[in-house]
Amino acid sequence: MEAIHSTPRNCVDKEYLCTLIRKCIFRILSVGPIPNHIAFIMDGNRRYARNYKMNEGAGHKSGFLALMSMLKYCYELGVKYVTIYAFSIENFKRKPQEVEKVMDLMQEKIEGLLKEESFVKSYGVRVYFIGNLQLLREPVRVAAEKAMAATCNNDKAVLLICLAYTTTDEIVHAVQEACNEKRAENEILNFKEVDNDSSRVVGEKKNDVECTIQLADVEKHMYMAVAPDPDILVRTSGETRLSNFLLWQTTYCYLYSPSALWPEISFRHLVWGVLNYQRAQPYLEKKKKQC
Repeated sequence: MEAIHSTPRNCVDKEYLCTLIRKCIFRILSVGPIPNHIAFIMDGNRRYARNYKMNEGAGHKSGFLALMSMLKYCYELGVKYVTIYAFSIENFKRKPQEVEKVMDLMQEKIEGLLKEESFVKSYGVRVYFIGNLQLLREPVRVAAEKAMAATCNNDKAVLLICLAYTTTDEIVHAVQEACNEKRAENEILNFKEVDNDSSRVVGEKKNDVECTIQLADVEKHMYMAVAPDPDILVRTSGETRLSNFLLWQTTYCYLYSPSALWPEISFRHLVWGVLNYQRAQPYLEKKKKQC
């Protein structure tokens, strides 16, 4: 009987000890530069499910639990921005049953963000959904829009969830928006009232003003314009491909590819990644300044 009653206390003591050890390690890490933005490609959910003879949906659910732990570690460390690659546009080509299960899981978890006791409220996280959201099922898109609206006043940390996203689509979208904006500006200039001594009448169309798109015009229309470029990009399962993810933003980013599958990622992987980033950071900053 005594052993039964002592079990909850042992669990509390263990949790307290783990939290204390984490804080000590974070204090040591804070001696060096702490990344402001970490991005994750969550690779390996399906392989994890196959390895443990689980269905694919169970693999994604295990991946979600790993994500919650990783977000907690990042925000406790002092990382303000975390970006996750949740679903690529290319993923729509997978089996319809798998896509449907993933969408159902996403809707469930997005709606969970709005609960009073949710992780988002505990850490004061503002949530953005990044990508071509019109490609999502309406219930998922509506849930995403509600989550963004509900967290818009949070300012302690930021979570960017890339849904229906690829860099290719992001660049095309940004260029189209930049062209539309420049075209609208030119139309206003072309129909401006002419000087009184001009022979033209008011409202007559002038010669088209040259339309030049600058780099800044494109960058301000990128989906990821709401956040600084990542300092670290983590892709699990040992893969080194970026898979059309943040190609524009990762020129001077430290790339880290632990061999663990995404549901297996743990605190030690984050610590090792940050330590390696701190070693590489002076070189990356030097290259950035040379640009």
